[in-house]
Amino acid sequence: MHSNERWKMYYDIQSLREIGLNVSQIARKLGVCRNTVYAYLDATPENVEKLNRDSRTRQKKLDAYKHEVIDWLKTYPDLSAAQVLDWIMEKHSHANFCEGTVRNYVRYLRKEYDIPKIVTRRQYEAVEDPPMGYQAQVDFGETKLLDTLGQPIRLWFIAFVLSNSRYKYVEWLARPFTTRDVIQAHENAFEYYGGMPKEIVYDQDHLILVSENHGDLVLTQEFAKYLTKRQFKIYMCRKQDPETKGRIENVVGFVKKNFSRNRIFYHIDKLNEECRSWLNRTGNGKIHNTTKKIPAEVFNEERKYLTPVIEKIEQQEILVTGSISVSVRKNNTVPYNGNRYSVPLGTYKDPKTFVYLDLAEVGTLKIINPQTGEVIARHCISIDKGKLVKNNDHGRNKSGKIQQLIDKVIEEYHDLPDFQPFLNGIHVAKPRYVRDQLQLIQNTIQDTEKAVIEKALQYCLKNKLFSASDFGDAVDYFRQKAISIPESFSPAEIKTVDPANSYKLKIKPKVRDLNDYKITSTGGV
Repeated sequence: MHSNERWKMYYDIQSLREIGLNVSQIARKLGVCRNTVYAYLDATPENVEKLNRDSRTRQKKLDAYKHEVIDWLKTYPDLSAAQVLDWIMEKHSHANFCEGTVRNYVRYLRKEYDIPKIVTRRQYEAVEDPPMGYQAQVDFGETKLLDTLGQPIRLWFIAFVLSNSRYKYVEWLARPFTTRDVIQAHENAFEYYGGMPKEIVYDQDHLILVSENHGDLVLTQEFAKYLTKRQFKIYMCRKQDPETKGRIENVVGFVKKNFSRNRIFYHIDKLNEECRSWLNRTGNGKIHNTTKKIPAEVFNEERKYLTPVIEKIEQQEILVTGSISVSVRKNNTVPYNGNRYSVPLGTYKDPKTFVYLDLAEVGTLKIINPQTGEVIARHCISIDKGKLVKNNDHGRNKSGKIQQLIDKVIEEYHDLPDFQPFLNGIHVAKPRYVRDQLQLIQNTIQDTEKAVIEKALQYCLKNKLFSASDFGDAVDYFRQKAISIPESFSPAEIKTVDPANSYKLKIKPKVRDLNDYKITSTGGV
């Protein structure tokens, strides 16, 4: 606390005590704790002056780093207190200060040694309003309202404003906008205005733009088709340059602060009805702060310059299905409703990569390639939050030409027709380990007779054993079975170690009749 602030606190507390307020009342009035009030109640002017002198000479916690911090501030005048704290902790690991302490110390050093902080500010130039009927600006916004049960509901809106008259149009949805919704909102806005401007200014939104392409704008397929029918010009704002569409930025903030704040949400249709009334009453009915004119009155003149919209475009002329445009993350997932859903590995190319989410089928999320229209992933929508919903096929890069490896083995053993169904069965049963399975099979059949391989394949197919290990066991079995006793072999050639036991070679075991076992098993004697 500075000297002037300390004296002010002393006189304020003394004055409030004189009018009869107690300690708790004074603390509440001044927004301080009661200990502070007690300290100043019993203090005298001499005590306060001594405290001011002590504070000027008292050593500060950061004085040990004073010269180092001064050098930083002089070398880098734009250095923030947060950076100073980080650098101190980096160079002196034992240091332990809170941000407020460092902020106050940096402020003190800047004042003491006359080191003002250099702040780079962007310079802006006022732009003349475009001619009547020439330009409109469009942007999106979202906010949360409480429903009748006090539960927060997230809502989205799209806003239009005519640049000359500042005449506004707003439309709300209870879900994120799709390209279909954007086009429908344009048609509704043109109907509301009674015409269409010659140019519309947009932010770089994925529902409208795929890429700037150095000025040759690449629009989404649906919006490009819509644009060919409506024939208005597009002005796309550059990144990090929201001032280009400052009029609509102000409208979005105005809708949030003046219309939606503290409003109870009942139903999306009622919200749109309330917003339309607000536009008539306030949004377009009150004097604009910049133009000092009422937008509705200026619009009566501007509407004469709008391009007439004779016939409303039907949605089926533009789109086949609605979709939400979302960015693909680096880990090849897309966010939706608090969860992450996987896409095939390699889908992410750069930060501009995006896909469409199709929600037409209840409970199912279809992810669509915007260039080809192909469904690249399909997931069941999770009702949980923070989950990773992953398709196992997406965890492995399919560019490894697995099918080509299978075809290579089949071609090598083209005279064994059972190879193809067996390998296809392995591909289905063990898709993640096809490479390993093929390698094991190739090692197994190396230097093995084709007759043995054929019998092993037939055995595995018959018993549905789609595994390289089972195939190897079958090959070993039929290979051993193929080893036959030589035809010249004779029992007479067998000799015992002890000649005295040679008679044992002539002994034959007794063979019982099967009926004996049947009688025993049925309890007979």
